[in-house]
Amino acid sequence: MEQLFSRLANYQDEMVEIRRHLHQNPELSFEEVKTPAFIASYHEALGLEVRTGVGGRGVVATLKGGKPGKTVALRADFDALPIQEENDSPYKSKVPGVMHACGHDGHTASLLVLAKVLTELKDEVEGTIVFIHQHAEELAPGGAIAMIEDGCLDGVDVIYGTHLWATMPTGTIGYRTGPVMAAADSFTIKVQGKGGHGAQPHKTKDSIVIGAQLVSNLQQIVSRRVNPLDAAVVSVGAFEAKNAFNVIADTAKLTGTVRTFKEEVRVAIEQEIDRIAKGTCLASDASYEYVFKRGYPAVVNHKDDTEFVVNVARKVPRVIELEEIEPQMGGEDYSYYLERVPGTFFFTGALDDSWEEVYPHHHPKFKINEDALLIAASLLGAATLSYLKQDSPTKVLS
Repeated sequence: MEQLFSRLANYQDEMVEIRRHLHQNPELSFEEVKTPAFIASYHEALGLEVRTGVGGRGVVATLKGGKPGKTVALRADFDALPIQEENDSPYKSKVPGVMHACGHDGHTASLLVLAKVLTELKDEVEGTIVFIHQHAEELAPGGAIAMIEDGCLDGVDVIYGTHLWATMPTGTIGYRTGPVMAAADSFTIKVQGKGGHGAQPHKTKDSIVIGAQLVSNLQQIVSRRVNPLDAAVVSVGAFEAKNAFNVIADTAKLTGTVRTFKEEVRVAIEQEIDRIAKGTCLASDASYEYVFKRGYPAVVNHKDDTEFVVNVARKVPRVIELEEIEPQMGGEDYSYYLERVPGTFFFTGALDDSWEEVYPHHHPKFKINEDALLIAASLLGAATLSYLKQDSPTKVLS
């Protein structure tokens, strides 16, 4: 274990260099070409068994230890976002309108260098380690489900993953047993009214007025239809009904998102949106079209594996605090892995106290403290070696 920590620290500069290279060359979900090629080349140079094109654009590398044992999977995503970067740094994105604004470049760099160190220690590794580099986390249906269907979890006993969290102080590990990230769904409602002249509203069915009523009425779902003890979000993110100033809109389209943790709440909200849309449009003698699109299910951490990683984290250098966090309403397709095998997903703090302003994930000025990369790699590596060394996940390698 001490060799793991010291060697990772020695390669910290390389970790940062890889992260900055990826940051300068981001690729959007389902459009990744150079990134998976870079990842595969790195693993091949280590002498690992590498599969490319897994589930479409994913990469899976396998390290077989010098001794028999169980199999641990580690996952990192590598896609970027359609955002124009506004940071002024020497390694800012070179791709117009595309940016690593969520830390996936850091996830990938951490896992690659961790693979390098574990390969150096492979004679002492008791079992197998699978490095899952996933494409398209940011865009449903995501890359996880396709990679799973393509066999990335075959033979895996447990899976660990982390997310660099730029709003949590560096040195803090955020964890939670049970639901930790929400199911992320979307909906579209198209209101069909009757357009006309703005000076003769009595001869129309104003889709904008109906849409505005819908926006207001939908707020009653969480406040009056969902048990106050259950977390849920219904947000209208876009309202489209563009016309000339003197024209009453014929149609209006509302799009939004729903976030839940419980399946029964998810189903109930899907039905309630339809009922409210139907009633609101009926009152104005208009019609509507409604589409509810299911995204990722909730990320639900397994109890024993979460407690195991927390215990391991207490022995990891630079981990200052362990924080049991509140569930996050953001979504993650890591959920699919946890539906198949035991495991956990934790947050690695990446905020620098010296920053004058902290920008959230998916912001044009998003940034991370690169010291967090070493912490993420250290905890993932320590959890892996501890799990493979022990007969029970309740024990921790000292």
